[in-house]
Amino acid sequence: MGFYDPEVEQRLRSDADDILGRYPQGHERSALLPLLHLVQSEDGYVSSNGIALCADILDISQAEVSAVATFYTQYKRHPNGEYTVGVCTNALCAVMGGDAIFEALQDHLDVGNDETTADGKITLEAVECNAACDYAPVIMVNWEFFDNQTPGSAKQLVDDIQAGKPVTPTRGPDVVPTFKEMSHILAGFPDEHAHEGVSAGPASLTGLKAAQQRGWTTDYAHEKPSSFAATVNTNVERKAGTQNVGKEHSSAEHSGAVGGDTGGVKGGKGANTDTDAIVAQKGARK
Repeated sequence: MGFYDPEVEQRLRSDADDILGRYPQGHERSALLPLLHLVQSEDGYVSSNGIALCADILDISQAEVSAVATFYTQYKRHPNGEYTVGVCTNALCAVMGGDAIFEALQDHLDVGNDETTADGKITLEAVECNAACDYAPVIMVNWEFFDNQTPGSAKQLVDDIQAGKPVTPTRGPDVVPTFKEMSHILAGFPDEHAHEGVSAGPASLTGLKAAQQRGWTTDYAHEKPSSFAATVNTNVERKAGTQNVGKEHSSAEHSGAVGGDTGGVKGGKGANTDTDAIVAQKGARK
């Protein structure tokens, strides 16, 4: 059964074969996420045909595909603009001007959240976090960074996009790909622009630079998890005024034995106690 024109479907299934080949035999359904990006790169959103194709390739139900497609915000369930302009309105960006930028763009483009301009060029979104707090307020265009924005610079940005002018992100490739092109990249098919631009700017590297200048290093970065847990437990007991170091399992049991099968740190109290012990030990060394 075909879901697209034969030529298009043949190309999509060929790309899908490449995607499935990345996963161990018997775990092919884990390929659903990149497959959704793949069909989105064709249609500009996750269409009913795209869902049907993914279900057919993975031999799962269309309901199962839809459940995933509706969970993640990068998958669009209605036609998207050529460029998604996402304005961060989370805490730091908001107080630094993100809310003002978003309101200015709503008025300037005459659209609301998750709405597309009449020319089909831009879909505007309020984003919870762009993971770039050191450059707040931040806008992402098809998930490429535009840092330290203002209402004025944001308006100029969208004007350039609508005028068909190439826009260059602060960090990243020389030119922002279209929404369909970016979806194809996210499906696991890199373009030729990965080497371009700056990946980590000065603000992101400030802490590393300060640590290097002061000779700061981590004492536990290269120790094995079991050794780390034993050391932490010893420090906790010393801080409590005891020398009973025969319970090296207790820290692992109560804090998840960093990197162990229990899945990380559990319980705020145990974790805080361990952290305090490490800090105290570092202070003693000084």
